[in-house]
Amino acid sequence: MSVNLSLKKDAIGRYKKGYSLIEKDVILNLDELKDEGEIINLVDSSGRFIAKGYYGRQNRGYGWVLTQNRDEPINKAFFTKKIKEAIEYRREFFKSVDTTAFRLFNGEGDGIGGLSIDYFDGYYLITWYSVGIYKFKDYILGALKSLVDFRGIYQKCRFDTKGQYVDSSSDYIEGERALEPLIVKENGVKFAIYLDDGAMVGVFLDQRDVRKAIRDRYAKGRTVLNTFSYTGAFSLFSAVGGAKITTSVDLAKRSLPKTTEMFEINNIDASTQNIVVQDVFEYFKYAVRKGLKFDMVIADPPSFARSKKYTFSVAKDYTNLLKQIIAITEINGIIVASTNYSSLSRSRFKDFIQNAFSETNCRYKIVEEFALPKDFKVDRDVKQSSYLKVFFIKKLS
Repeated sequence: MSVNLSLKKDAIGRYKKGYSLIEKDVILNLDELKDEGEIINLVDSSGRFIAKGYYGRQNRGYGWVLTQNRDEPINKAFFTKKIKEAIEYRREFFKSVDTTAFRLFNGEGDGIGGLSIDYFDGYYLITWYSVGIYKFKDYILGALKSLVDFRGIYQKCRFDTKGQYVDSSSDYIEGERALEPLIVKENGVKFAIYLDDGAMVGVFLDQRDVRKAIRDRYAKGRTVLNTFSYTGAFSLFSAVGGAKITTSVDLAKRSLPKTTEMFEINNIDASTQNIVVQDVFEYFKYAVRKGLKFDMVIADPPSFARSKKYTFSVAKDYTNLLKQIIAITEINGIIVASTNYSSLSRSRFKDFIQNAFSETNCRYKIVEEFALPKDFKVDRDVKQSSYLKVFFIKKLS
C-alpha cells in the first residue's frame, strides 16, 4: 500500500532535483498519513509523480525520499543495492589494520535517510531513527547479511521523535556476542567499546579526523583541558600525542571509570592524568579561582544539557561557553571548538567565535577546521546532513 502526498507548488522543484527530506510544511494533505513505514508517493497538484519514499517521523521530518523511479520496488533488492554501494565507497576502511571502527552507512548520504550502520571490528551496529525505517528491518538485515561476513549484529532504536534512545533489555540481534569491552582501533589507538550498554558505545566516530589532528599536530608538550569529556577520547589522543598532562572534565560519574579504562588499555597510567567528575561550568569557576590556565582546551558539548545548576543550549550558550574557555587559555594556546548541532550553520558558528573573542577583548586566528570524515557521507542538498563543525582557534592575545 502507498499514499499520494501532494507537494506545495514552491517545493516541487526541490524534490525534482533530488531533495530527500520529506518536510511537514511542504505537504498539503498530511492527514492522509496513517502508519509509519508506509510508502509515500510525492505528487504535484495534478497527481503527477515526483518521487517515492517512506513515512517515518523524527525530529527532522516526516520521512525520506528513496527513489525518483515510480516503478522501483522498495524491497530487499533495493536495500541490498544501497548497502552494496556504501560498502564499495568505504572499501579502503575495511582494508585498514590501524582503524577497525567506522561508519558503514550514513543515512541520506547513502540514500536511505533514518538509517545508519557502524562497523566495529567485524561487528555491525544498526541504528534506526524512526518507527518507519524499522518497519523495513527484515529487508535491511537480510541485505546486510547477504553482503558481509559478520561476527555479530547489534541495533540501537531511536524512535523518539527527538531522536532519543529507546531502552530495551538487549541490543543484540544475532551472531556471536561481542566481548565487553570490545577493543577496536582508530589510527592505531585503542578504544573500549560496549555494543550492548545503552544509547552510546563509548566513542563518537565522526571525530576521527579531529582526534588525529590533535595527536599529530597539536598535543605535544601542551597542558590539555578536555571539557564534556565523555569517555576521554580527546584526552587519550592528546596523551598519545605527547601532551604534558591532560585534564578531563565531565558531570557523568561513569566518565571516571570509562576514561580510566581508555588510558589503561593503551598502556597509559591514568593516575598520571587528571580525571574530574564535575559540572564543566563549576570547573571553570574553580580554574579561575586557582589561576589555572591551559595550552589547549577542547569543547565538544551536547547540543542540549541540563544539570542541577545549569541548562546549556548550543544555540543560545556557546558564545558564553567560549568566553569562559578564553579566560583559562594561555596566550598562543589552542581552543578546539566543536558542535554537532545540525540546525546551526557553519557561518553562524563562526559568528559565535567572533562574538566571544570580541566580548573578551582578545584576538584570535582560526588555524584549521573540520567537517565530517569521508565515511560519514553526506547529502549536499540537505544542509543538516553535514552537521559537524570543528574549529582549531589560536588565542593571540
